[in-house]
Formats: sequence, C-alpha cells, structure tokens
Amino acid sequence: SAETASGTAEKCNAAGSDTLLVQCDVSNEAGVISMLGDIEKKYGRLDVVVNNAGTSISTLAKNFDKVSEEEFDRVLAVNIKGMFLVAKHSKALLNKGIDPCIINTASIVGLRPGPQPLPYSASKAAVISMTQSLSFALGPKVRVNAVAPGWMEGEWMERMLGENYEKLMERRAKMTPLKRCATSEDVAEVVYALIEHMHFVTGETIIIDGGFANTT
Repeated sequence: SAETASGTAEKCNAAGSDTLLVQCDVSNEAGVISMLGDIEKKYGRLDVVVNNAGTSISTLAKNFDKVSEEEFDRVLAVNIKGMFLVAKHSKALLNKGIDPCIINTASIVGLRPGPQPLPYSASKAAVISMTQSLSFALGPKVRVNAVAPGWMEGEWMERMLGENYEKLMERRAKMTPLKRCATSEDVAEVVYALIEHMHFVTGETIIIDGGFANTT
C-alpha cells in the first residue's frame, strides 16, 4: 500500500538514503516507462532492480476450473508480464550501473506442484524460467537471479490463509527441517548476499524454505 511504502521510505531516509517513491502498476507499460523515467532523472543509473510486485487469488489448485479468465490474466500480468516490462525498460539504466543486478521474486511453488492457486504457481514457474533467459540476455554486464521463499510469516500469508493462518503455519513449521517458516529477514539476507557478495552467480534460483522442498 502507499502508506506502507511511505513508511519504508521514511525509514530509508532516516538511515541516510535518498529515496524516490513512485506508485506504478507494473503490468502497464506506460506506467513502467514513466517510473523509470523518474528514476533516470533523479539518479541517472540503476545498480539493483528487485522485482517484488506480485498478486494471487484465493482459489486453490484443485478448484482451478472455477478460476475466471480475468483472474488468470491479472495474476500473469502482474507476476510475469510486469517483471518482463521492468527488465525491458531497466536495461539501459542497468548498463550504466555499478556491478548491476536484477533479483526476481519467485516461490517454491514454481518448482514443485502444490495446493496453491494454479495461476500463481504457473507465474512463479515462468519467473524462474525468465530469470535464466534474462541472465543470458543481459550478461556479462548484468547478473540476474531469483529467490524462491517457502511459506513466509506475515501479512501476505495471513490474507491468503485467513482464519487458518496460525494452524497451517504451525503444521508447515513442523514439516520443515529447521522447524519454522521463512521470515522477511531470511529473504532480505539472501537478496543482500546476491547483490553484494555473489558476483559470479547468475541465472540461479535460491530456495529459502528451511529445507522443506527437498525433504517432503
């Protein structure tokens, strides 16, 4: 939300950053072009792009026949078309950047089947595939990787799971070797490492799920 984004910008400014807050529907090409135009005017280049915009629906995979065409199109428009448009129109600014990289947000549901909504799972599989393709297309100047979190604590999962949030998160934690679910801090640590330290890694998807996907 705009309120949350403003709060994050205030924290960044307090830490010494010079922030630019822009509201953009990444599925709209004109909006993406406008956003990157604002970035170019203020900063002149891009060192890092984190494609984190995403959406889903509430219909589980087993009920995929209940998904409307409009719902399907909207999820794919934001989750994969939006990522493509941002990468497309960021290319010139990234090529001016210092050790530039792109980090795309995928999910373990893009790697294995599960009960999650079919359009969401399909979009995250596409994110992983496009990450690989972009790493080839933008190399050697720009590194491109993805992060694939498992179930994460927080507002997103609360909205998706509703009143079953606590029960289902507890059950998932018990099934995970590290006996907990992922946090935003876990994901941030990996994103930071990909930006600052993993300079010979590109085209990869880093799973952040405490070992769940490999042991269940």
